[in-house]
Amino acid sequence: MESRSPRAITRYRWRELALFILPFLVLLTAMTLLLVGGPGSNPQAPFSPKSLPAAQDMVPVFGLIAALLVANVIMSIFFRKADQLLLPLVGLLSGIGILMATRLGPNLAVFRGLPSLATLGPKQLVWVLVGLTMCLATLFVLRNTNWLERYKYTWIFVGFLALLPSVIQGVRTLHTNAPTRDILGVGPFQLQPSELLKIAIVIFFAGYLSENRDIFSQGYMRMGRLRLPPLRQLGPLMLMLGIALVVFLIVRELGLAMLLYGLFLSMMYLGSGKMSYVLISLGLFAVLAFIGYSLFSYVRLRFAVIGFDAVNWQNWTAQQTDFAENQGAQVIQGIIALSSGGILGSGLGLGHPALVQVVESDMVFTGLGEEFGLAGLFAILGIYLLIVYRGYRIAIEATNPFNQLLAAGLTSVFAIQTLIICAGNMKFMPLTGIPLPFLSYGGSSIFANYIIIGILLRISYNTAVEREGTE
Repeated sequence: MESRSPRAITRYRWRELALFILPFLVLLTAMTLLLVGGPGSNPQAPFSPKSLPAAQDMVPVFGLIAALLVANVIMSIFFRKADQLLLPLVGLLSGIGILMATRLGPNLAVFRGLPSLATLGPKQLVWVLVGLTMCLATLFVLRNTNWLERYKYTWIFVGFLALLPSVIQGVRTLHTNAPTRDILGVGPFQLQPSELLKIAIVIFFAGYLSENRDIFSQGYMRMGRLRLPPLRQLGPLMLMLGIALVVFLIVRELGLAMLLYGLFLSMMYLGSGKMSYVLISLGLFAVLAFIGYSLFSYVRLRFAVIGFDAVNWQNWTAQQTDFAENQGAQVIQGIIALSSGGILGSGLGLGHPALVQVVESDMVFTGLGEEFGLAGLFAILGIYLLIVYRGYRIAIEATNPFNQLLAAGLTSVFAIQTLIICAGNMKFMPLTGIPLPFLSYGGSSIFANYIIIGILLRISYNTAVEREGTE
């Protein structure tokens, strides 16, 4: 842990604090506009001090700002040399998620007849506060990442073990041929074990590939013009991937399968530098995708939604209208929401995102597009690109192969997950049930993603300390 001499304490993380200013201003302004001009307000009423929102209505934003400032102080005391851009970027995304949950809550409560949904904003704030706490706890506990590498098989076992209840539920409902979400009920809470599994798989791949990096980069087994690693080294990776895909066949969660396979492709390329491995794996993916398409009717339905013409609605037949109002309603309504937002959006609180099914989690991208417009979506995607950039930069600067692969793999989780869910919302890919990082409502995703940020910050801190030759 960094020495807390007077000189070290005075060298505050001013850059991080300065970068927090913009998210704070954006969130405060947006929350004020939402409460003043959102649903239920009278746009014809003259402005007065009484028009301003009450202090208790601003609790979600004030709570997040206070938590981020506390995190900044803790980071300045104990981890001054860690990356200073990640937390402001993640804080801004988390704030937008809280803002959107606060905006959607009352509308969803009325639309679905569930009064409990009215408090989505404060609940999302609680998830973020717990996630931020877990991020800091990860920084303190994970003093050295070597033990993650040492127990890589243990982590992958724990990851699959956490998914076991979902597998059992999937076996019981195999006859339905319908998707089952990887949801684990723990008292009043519902957790997604796959959020833990994705971290465990990255740890395993990073540890195994760093241990056999030379073998994978060279390739000693010939298959025609291709040079592959020996089966002894390739076998464990293929076994883990096979188990993950078998789990998909049982749990029937398309998003989980796409995420795991995307991680496999990314880690194989990062660990070996050989594009041939990726091309072979993509060919295998095409075969597996065809098998999944043939076996499961719900997969065929999701591909049917992609090919559905949502533009020429005036020429729909009765059968197409029925499809748009039933099987394809979620995606079609999402496309309508995106198109109605236009370039600049309808304005926060002035759209109708509650008409889209599960808009608070799976389809939050369409809700943001309706109210923030194309410009707002570009800004949000820009934030994700900056997070990915910082993550890969941390990976490049790391001093050992395991940390390089671990940081790059965890960063790839954000990139792949964002790509899958955004493309699904826009009807470019089959819609899946995985959440949009930091923006979708729910605790499991928030917890896992903040743990990932904690690991990245720890790697960046350890790298800076090692390069300066001090502890």
